[in-house]
Amino acid sequence: MIAPTPSAEDAAPAAVVIRGLSHRYGDRRALVNVELDIRRGEIFGILGPNGGGKTTLFKVLATLTPAQEGRVEIFGEDVARAPLAIRRRLGVVFQHPGLDPKLTVEENLRCHAALYGLGGATFRVRSATMLERLGLVERARDLVETLSGGLARRVELAKGLLHGPELLLLDEPSTGLDPGARRDFIEYLVHLRATEGVTVVLTTHGMEEAERCDRVGFVHRGALVAVGTPDALKAEIGGDVVVVHAGDPERLRARIRQRFGCEPRLVDGALRVELPRGHEFVREVVDAFPGEIRSATFGKPTLEDVFVHLTGHRFWAQEPGREESA
Repeated sequence: MIAPTPSAEDAAPAAVVIRGLSHRYGDRRALVNVELDIRRGEIFGILGPNGGGKTTLFKVLATLTPAQEGRVEIFGEDVARAPLAIRRRLGVVFQHPGLDPKLTVEENLRCHAALYGLGGATFRVRSATMLERLGLVERARDLVETLSGGLARRVELAKGLLHGPELLLLDEPSTGLDPGARRDFIEYLVHLRATEGVTVVLTTHGMEEAERCDRVGFVHRGALVAVGTPDALKAEIGGDVVVVHAGDPERLRARIRQRFGCEPRLVDGALRVELPRGHEFVREVVDAFPGEIRSATFGKPTLEDVFVHLTGHRFWAQEPGREESA
């Protein structure tokens, strides 16, 4: 597993401690011996394709699914032994909307507050604070069904933060948001971490979200295959990533290996090569095999390139039979 270089921050108390976490759905392993510490006050992204295990991990952290094997602690409390105590310290925003569209924004917040015993002056102060911070003051009396997707997502976040949680769990938080709303949402998470020290754990497909996290963990086939800062993970590749499309990639792969002494990786019908000065390699390989190459591109490594480097699979390519149970 790729891990970040230890720093002074690593000594900070952990918000989440996971040891030996495994889970099955029948014969299929959804999580395999996951080991992870998430520090207090950081934004941590759980990144992976559908069926990789991130939804199961999210459910265990949210106390919705008991861990079958291993141990999970949140703020020092064992999730298996004290789920109710932990839930009071959690804010959870699910991928699918949990708002009542026939109620106003304020009424949705009031219903949620009742679950935590918040009422009277306490509710008024907390709801006013959330509405102000999330730019919803003027929409407080509007029905949720009249809001845009971005505004509705803000109401979901206001609801999740209403009771002052120490840990905020977000499942695919930017689902349904346009690019502008997605950027605003990420900016607010960064602001929340900086001003209130809230620990944020989010699952995501989105590379933009992942890039803004303090650290990310890649989940693949139920295993945590890498953990680190986005920059540190990309630096593990080194150089550039060259992608070559050809009519006969297997034949070209052998010829590149023989001619240039490198080992291209065949991923979803394209050849990928990781090496310094990718622009020079593109020119050389096109000159060497002009009739065999359809296209060749190069670029600095992305987090998706890290995933391919670790697993041999493209991030968006879901394996048959790997859908996660709901």
